[in-house]
Amino acid sequence: MRFLFANSLLMLAASLVFVGRAIADESHSKYFSDWPDGASPAVVGKRIAENLIPRKFRFETMPEKASIGVIYPEIISWYGALTVAKLTDDKDLQERLVKRFDRFLSEPDAQRISRKGHVDFRVFGAVPLEIFIQTKDPRCKDLGLSLADAQWEKTTPDGITEEARYWIDDMYMIPLVQTQAFRATGDIKYLDRAALTMTAYFAKMQEPNGLFYHGTNAHFFWGRGNGWMAAGSAELLRSLPESHPLRAGILAGYRKMMAGLLANQAENGMWRQLVDKPESWTETSGSAMFAFSMVTGVKSGWLDEESYGPAARKAWLALVANLDENANLKEVCIGTDKGFSEEFYLNRPRTAGDLHGQSPMLWTASALLR
Repeated sequence: MRFLFANSLLMLAASLVFVGRAIADESHSKYFSDWPDGASPAVVGKRIAENLIPRKFRFETMPEKASIGVIYPEIISWYGALTVAKLTDDKDLQERLVKRFDRFLSEPDAQRISRKGHVDFRVFGAVPLEIFIQTKDPRCKDLGLSLADAQWEKTTPDGITEEARYWIDDMYMIPLVQTQAFRATGDIKYLDRAALTMTAYFAKMQEPNGLFYHGTNAHFFWGRGNGWMAAGSAELLRSLPESHPLRAGILAGYRKMMAGLLANQAENGMWRQLVDKPESWTETSGSAMFAFSMVTGVKSGWLDEESYGPAARKAWLALVANLDENANLKEVCIGTDKGFSEEFYLNRPRTAGDLHGQSPMLWTASALLR
């Protein structure tokens, strides 16, 4: 499926919508201000970004994994830290985050960027594209676009990347790198790709309650899995023009999901490891992804402020309370493949400081700052 747009007119419309939405996002919901001491997004975002910078990469600490190179949690947390630095106008933080990337622009560390055709590796492009957006370094633009374009070298008959697996994890990784490519270039083809793939996932995987099974053969409403879908759809909608032919369907699917999440929020403000199971423990990484999506929706006018504003605020404060003295988020489910029993998900170990949790805290801080 291909969309035939009048390029000049659509590019102008897309740019105007993007700028307009960015300005709209600067408005402050009454639920997203007057934070308790230590809970403001600027303070929390700074703490978590500073926690990130001194960390060694996994390929440095686990020699047996060195051949894999940089992995996706390292990328999505880096992206979040860069957006926090930009939104807080913290030049020093920005410079250190950008300098951290220099090693990957030349050998031997350029080899740490996997070219494997997999969503978890293509998402690497989001970071150099963000650096280009902030610094205009053409090397970063070229690197990021090479990964976004490689993702579409092989497509299915319906026009989406062959890397799509119909795991809901995909719906953060694919939209992020493609949407970043649009933000860096203004070329609508990148949004067409992301929107077409997102539409396919909504059509095939969204259940009547608005939520998503982990995979087509893993029928469990896993928290972080649903978080990927929630966060990815919000990222895409932030940049998708009002005139785009797939926007209305994506927005409807997003709103249906948000309603399902609102109905399942726990008393403590978070969401559970298995979202629909009251006996399940509350898990922070998925909760932070849901908070990001709801904050973005409220501030963009997609969600009713009176319904979702209090829920998002309560979630943020609960998450901040789960940060330790070193800004490590606690109660994070470790990396998780698809499972085939409730016990598999409920018995997953929990950890603190895992980048699966640090990342969406940075995204949410940025959403609150926009």
